Amino acid sequence: MRSVHAHVRKPFRFLLCGDPALVAELRRLLLSGHDEPVPVEAAACLETIRNDTRLVYSTEMRAVIFLGRPGDAASADFESLRTLRLPILALTVDPQAPSSGPSAPPEPAAWSEYVVPAVTREALRPRFFIHLVECARGVEIAVGRNLPILRDSVAAKLTRDAANNALKVALASALVDHIPVVGIVLGAFASAGDMVAITGIQVMLMLHIEAAYGHDPDLGRAWQLLPIIGGGFGWRTLARELVGFVPVAGIAIKGAIAYAGTIVVGESLIFLHEHGNHMTKGQAAALYEHAKSDALRFARELGTRVFRR
Repeated sequence: MRSVHAHVRKPFRFLLCGDPALVAELRRLLLSGHDEPVPVEAAACLETIRNDTRLVYSTEMRAVIFLGRPGDAASADFESLRTLRLPILALTVDPQAPSSGPSAPPEPAAWSEYVVPAVTREALRPRFFIHLVECARGVEIAVGRNLPILRDSVAAKLTRDAANNALKVALASALVDHIPVVGIVLGAFASAGDMVAITGIQVMLMLHIEAAYGHDPDLGRAWQLLPIIGGGFGWRTLARELVGFVPVAGIAIKGAIAYAGTIVVGESLIFLHEHGNHMTKGQAAALYEHAKSDALRFARELGTRVFRR
């Protein structure tokens, strides 16, 4: 609980510059979702600057957002901003153009252009918001807490990170099972340990998403949401059975299912916050099948690479 509270309070700043009208529009969008008046700490997370002003770097700074019309980014002078060693996301608003942007966020001191028809959640969410959250690595929970419009993007990133950690735990446990002698001695402990560890990862994911959506960590609330995590046990049981039937390839399958099971936990909680109710049986089944398909595809690809070697 103390750890989650500490994440909520982590300071961060996004620097906004460029067209004053567009800066005001984006600022209003990022702060939307708060009750009036907007909390002072939330407003302080967005700092308006001039792109030709030299600033002193601070560890709170996470990214620069330059807003302009078509052609503004290409003619802008980013030299003073490059000294901050921050990624520069150039947001061009062109009502006549479809949304477009790079596949990955810009590197520190580099800039990338994102073209959108309007400064709206629908236009910014597919790529710009995802990359902006990527630039806030380490302070994602505080970003979600202070900028409500980014909460689903924050929760999606937290889910992916937790799933990657679950994958590492499951692979390590499966490898122990396949080491001669060591597997015989420690296999049962590893199998029990990975269930505890992965469940712990999923509980923390749940608390982090709750905090990002504005709910203070609370054991009572966590208890109510445990059924969402309970579904993960079925995934890990299936994974353990597959490991026994498919040596070597089973290692990949176990890791893939731990990853997919954690994705299901995170996506279920995001759905609850975004829609105000739990998934229906049909929606849950569709998510389950999609995650299962991704898990098995990942397992086949990894298994093929292992056998080739």
